[in-house]
Amino acid sequence: QVQLVESGGGLVQVGGSLRLSCAASIRTFSSWDMAWFRQAPGKEREFVAGITWRGSPDYTDSVKGRFTISRDNAEKMVYLRMNSLKLEDTAVYYCNRRREPQWTWGQGTQVTVSS
Repeated sequence: QVQLVESGGGLVQVGGSLRLSCAASIRTFSSWDMAWFRQAPGKEREFVAGITWRGSPDYTDSVKGRFTISRDNAEKMVYLRMNSLKLEDTAVYYCNRRREPQWTWGQGTQVTVSS
């Protein structure tokens, strides 16, 4: 069973930055396209950023130019660098495989952006 452990969230002011990390316990990690998702209060979980197994990124429009996704296949880690944070970025952030069906979701990491 794949385990996903997200970390790095916190409370930050508008315009601030955070770097999220995700550790994945799967032997074949380097074969999978990975992604970050987020779920804000009262909303459905949504895609934020993805990265192919080769390292090619893609982003939802609302975070383009502000967020950067990266991965370290040797360490089985996925990262999300978030700059110029906005109030609407407040959510619980999760990592998982890019495409459905996703693995069991981790606990996520809370990102709260305050004014």
